[in-house]
Amino acid sequence: MQITTTFRHIESSDALKSYAQDKLERVQKYIDEPIVAQVFLTVEKIRHIAEVTITAKGITIKASEETNDMYAALDAVVDKIERQLRRYKERIKEHKPAAESDERKVKKTVLAAESIEPRQEPVIIKSKTFSIKPMSVDEAVMQMDLLHKDFLVFTDASTESINVIYRRKDGNYGLIEPQKG
Repeated sequence: MQITTTFRHIESSDALKSYAQDKLERVQKYIDEPIVAQVFLTVEKIRHIAEVTITAKGITIKASEETNDMYAALDAVVDKIERQLRRYKERIKEHKPAAESDERKVKKTVLAAESIEPRQEPVIIKSKTFSIKPMSVDEAVMQMDLLHKDFLVFTDASTESINVIYRRKDGNYGLIEPQKG
């Protein structure tokens, strides 16, 4: 596990850094793939905030906790991450594993705002690169919830077509599927 610790408005402490590493080691049992963890420890007046982002093959999980003690904040955020990973692992077990296929990559292009000439029609300012993992609709909903996003682009494992799942204003989900023909 590769762990990066960033201190904001607080002195860098080896004790806090090793405490965070020890705590994050226990979540490694939920994911087999190589894991990258980013820990942000912030102090704002009397608030101690611990934020953790874990990225592994196919998933990204984020959590944040705020207390009056940095060690308590780390304990709480690691507990939250562990609950999310446990729920993710249980949902994966419920689903039948899809046949592995190559992940598709989407090219990323970022245009500098200064280089855009004033025009009447809208212009794409930023686009993002991400891997499209083949998954079922249920897995896509779960991944969208784990990432706290309002929509997710994914490849349907059964049809191998690119779909979009999105959260509706009424709390339900919508699915956009391409129609062949």
